[in-house]
Amino acid sequence: QVQLVESGGGLVQAGGSLRLSCAASGRTFSRYTMGWFRQAQGKEREFVAAISRIGVTNHAEVVKGRFTISRDNTKNTVYLQMNSLKPEDTAVYYCARAARDDTTTTGDPSAYSYWGPGTQVTVSS
Repeated sequence: QVQLVESGGGLVQAGGSLRLSCAASGRTFSRYTMGWFRQAQGKEREFVAAISRIGVTNHAEVVKGRFTISRDNTKNTVYLQMNSLKPEDTAVYYCARAARDDTTTTGDPSAYSYWGPGTQVTVSS
């Protein structure tokens, strides 16, 4: 069983930065694509970024140039560096592990089978 735990969320002013981390249990972390999604209150969950097992990344257009996903396979951890934060970035952020051990960087939530409990990010104006 894979467990994912996010950390690093909090309250920040617009224009500020946060770095989210997601620690994964198990020995197979390096084989799978990892993704970040977010869900704002009253809205559907949306894709933020993904990184394949070989380091290929995919970022949603709304965060491109501001957010950067990365991973450290030696620490079983995936990161999301968030810069130039805006109030509309306020949401619960979830990390997820892909269901299949391929090189996808899809933003389709159905392609991910394990999810963390989420961490709240609040950006004040």
